[in-house]
Amino acid sequence: MNEIIQAMEQRLFGQKLNIRLLVTALLAGGHVLLEGVPGLGKTKMARTLAGLVGGDYRRIQFTPDLMPSDITGSVIYQMQDQSFTTIQGPIFTNVLLADEINRSGPKTQAALLEAMEERQVTIQGNTYPLASPFFVVATQNPVEYEGTYPLPEAQLDRFLFKLVLDYPGEEAEIAILRGHVPFHQEQAEPLTALLTPEKITEWQRKLADVVVEDSLYAYIATIIRQTRESKRVQLGASPRAGVAVLMASKAWALLDGRTYVTPDDIKLVARPALRHRLLLTPQAELEGGTSDHIIQETLGAIPVPR
Repeated sequence: MNEIIQAMEQRLFGQKLNIRLLVTALLAGGHVLLEGVPGLGKTKMARTLAGLVGGDYRRIQFTPDLMPSDITGSVIYQMQDQSFTTIQGPIFTNVLLADEINRSGPKTQAALLEAMEERQVTIQGNTYPLASPFFVVATQNPVEYEGTYPLPEAQLDRFLFKLVLDYPGEEAEIAILRGHVPFHQEQAEPLTALLTPEKITEWQRKLADVVVEDSLYAYIATIIRQTRESKRVQLGASPRAGVAVLMASKAWALLDGRTYVTPDDIKLVARPALRHRLLLTPQAELEGGTSDHIIQETLGAIPVPR
């Protein structure tokens, strides 16, 4: 897993923390929402990860006319033998890139809900299991909100992390220019897979062996409950958010070569795991408050277990 991180850092500059968090989410069995302006490498990040994992990769460009069946699949009637055949959609893959997910309507966005939570798809009353691992990387643009459909809270809660990609620093931007490879040459030299989907699933099972002390369970629960009690938060974190922090901290510890979780692991993954689950009050938004600020203040106010 760390070899995958190193290989991605050689192709994506200025995004070290986001790359590690992306692989952490894969190991934790969750999904990721990437937010950033165009041109920061969101699509390349997902494509590079899929190539290094070695599983199937599909990309769906979300548009206003995209239908749910374009994602999940449909049943068609075969005239030759007078029978119905199920055509599976692009969601039947290991890594799915949902590009500009907020460009489609709520009905199409909802087609992902069952798949993201239950790892299965229902087509015309028949249920089909998805591949393992199944990892969704969705992207959205923080500008140009005209003609978009903001993701509802129920769908945002299905994402383990929300990662915000910012502009790279000067050195990283120079490295991007120096290391640029035309896309046709990049396609001619495919990535060498460092792992298999079966190995990823095997590593995901190892999370059960990562030890979490009782004091850390209480620490996570306190963080989650404090977000609900803040006067600047209209909707606090759900119990699923607590599970997300727990699984992400386990995966982060495992990537760090440890079989136990520390308070620092929890504090590090809390912001990407909670920032998209908090709904601020209108007054807090007018004052310039953000979810990140509230999470940081919450972490600072809670005593760290020893």
